[in-house]
Amino acid sequence: MSLVIHESFTVQADPDRVFAFLNNPADVVTCLPGAELTESIDARTHVGRVRVKVGPVSTAYAGRAILTEVDPALRRVTITGEGKESGGSGSARMHMVAIATPGADGSTHVTVDATIDIAGRIMQFGRGLIESVSKQLFQQFVVAAREKLERAPEPAVSATPSTATSTPAPPAVEASRELRLLPLLWRSLMDWLKRLLGRS
Repeated sequence: MSLVIHESFTVQADPDRVFAFLNNPADVVTCLPGAELTESIDARTHVGRVRVKVGPVSTAYAGRAILTEVDPALRRVTITGEGKESGGSGSARMHMVAIATPGADGSTHVTVDATIDIAGRIMQFGRGLIESVSKQLFQQFVVAAREKLERAPEPAVSATPSTATSTPAPPAVEASRELRLLPLLWRSLMDWLKRLLGRS
């Protein structure tokens, strides 16, 4: 199954700050429910996993994402990724382009275009529900990203010779809360019923 996603949102933050956020997986992953960054192989290659729960059943997908293009002039980031279901035959491939465009009032407009190819058990939910769930997940991401980006940036702390050697390494990115699909599927079903009844 192939899904084409086109989403956008506006955030009250400097375009360069938004662009820096988009090309930093350690920041982005904190806004994605159930996602965890497990390793950064280099500046553009990152390994992670997503934990998914449907009712009493939990599963996880592990994969790799590569920033294939980072264009500061256009504030554009292109990411390709692929993942496999742990202990299962499911898989997913993704190609995504995110662009941060300056707004007239100092805000930033972000557009996200992605193509995702999915195989495995998740397909049993059908295209309609999967597309609806993806939209709700994107809205959750937008809320978290706005909260993060619209906060005043923390002041930089310059290291002194006495503290530079004792500064601990940055902690590993902690896993977000588990992604629970059942409530999302329920809301998607309710949305579908409302649309159906509205046409009746």
